Amino acid sequence: MAGSGGLGGGAGGGQGAGAGQGAALRGPRAPLLLAALVLGAYCLCALPGRCPPAARAPVPAPAPAEPLRAVGPRGAPGLPVASGPGRRRFPQALIVGVKKGGTRALLEFLRLHPDVRALGSEPHFFDRCYERGLAWYRSLMPRTLDGQITLEKTPSYFVTREAPGRIHGMSPDTKLIVVVRNPVTRAISDYAQTLSKTPGLPSFRALAFRHGLGPVDTAWSAVRIGLYAQHLTNWLRLFPLSRFLFVSGERLVSDPAGEVGRVQDFLGLKRVVTDKHFYFNATKGFPCLKKAQGGSRPRCLGKSKGRPHPRVPEAVVRRLRDFYRPFNRRFYQMTGQDFGWD
Repeated sequence: MAGSGGLGGGAGGGQGAGAGQGAALRGPRAPLLLAALVLGAYCLCALPGRCPPAARAPVPAPAPAEPLRAVGPRGAPGLPVASGPGRRRFPQALIVGVKKGGTRALLEFLRLHPDVRALGSEPHFFDRCYERGLAWYRSLMPRTLDGQITLEKTPSYFVTREAPGRIHGMSPDTKLIVVVRNPVTRAISDYAQTLSKTPGLPSFRALAFRHGLGPVDTAWSAVRIGLYAQHLTNWLRLFPLSRFLFVSGERLVSDPAGEVGRVQDFLGLKRVVTDKHFYFNATKGFPCLKKAQGGSRPRCLGKSKGRPHPRVPEAVVRRLRDFYRPFNRRFYQMTGQDFGWD
């Protein structure tokens, strides 16, 4: 999925034959092989995670309490519901994007609400595991009681071309939450995450541009994800704008209670999660959750969140801002929200 900066380099010229020619070729190949190995490792890190293991098969109820129904006009037939307290349901709402936008923070904040039951891991069903079928997908979901909402998040859905049609097939009434962030900052954060897993990665500049500071390389996933207007166009072919809520990743840091309040309104929930649940952790640079009643200590996201960004030259940042500006403005027009990135 990830694009790359070019490798470059030429082949050594042989003089004569036999051992002399072999030595001449082995020398220049070494750095090329090293660069290829580093880029290969980067590409592996950039790929989405594997499908989660299949859940233990639920025990079928002896008889359904109501006749099985189709989920939607294009959905699969209704599936038998597991017995026990509550039922496993398809998610009524999905956090579909974007990577490094603040989706994990939003999910953890929403899990404080007693009427939200969320899958903790990312199932990647609508992008990587769709062939496992809707029955498998539903088996992953937590049980919910009437009045509770089932929620899952997989940020790569927003940039996956097939995801809108697949989600619409499950239910055209699904509510879609997209957490967005300044695309330049988001790209640098994406790179920082990959760099922490792949030391020796080429520089941000080398990956973001072709030929030094030439054209921006939109084949690189860290750049491509930030083209929010293009991705949203794909979704609006099937879902009306009213099915979306766009959450500001920046305001999720500066005013978490306000942004989470908007999400609770969108989901039709009472505003239970408020400013009394948050405090700002100056060390990490983002909000954490205060100690829950009966809890042992306050709760912050893992150490991988809030990692320092590598230094990127101002000229590189400026070029990317200029590149994204028309896409950002179109996104503002499409959503009716000005996120203030320009």
